[in-house]
Amino acid sequence: QVQLVESGGGLVQAGGSLRLSCAASGLTFSNYGMGWFRQAPGKEREFVAAISWSGDSTKYTDSVKGRFTISRDNTKNTVYLQMQMNNLKPEDTAVYYCAADLEVYRRSYVRIEPHSYDYWGQGTQVTVSS
Repeated sequence: QVQLVESGGGLVQAGGSLRLSCAASGLTFSNYGMGWFRQAPGKEREFVAAISWSGDSTKYTDSVKGRFTISRDNTKNTVYLQMQMNNLKPEDTAVYYCAADLEVYRRSYVRIEPHSYDYWGQGTQVTVSS
């Protein structure tokens, strides 16, 4: 079965950096779009970033543009979210989830709606202290 396992979360001071990883198994990872989402306490899950199967297309929510970078290594079945040094903010505190979109098989576009994604990881907590 499909499994997505996030790692790399933790407690970091404002201005610090983290790199989240999501290891996928049970699917031909290199064929599908992947996304990162986050959910803060009392809020709905929101889109953060997405990347196409080849890595050529990416999309970010406005609040993380210029601060976060999504990438993937298809040889390792892993997608990453680099949260840039000196740019983390307390409002980035949330549980971060990776997800797989099996509908965009080898497509150049990505989707941002959570309901478009078929499989989800268990999430990793990111806490940014001020």
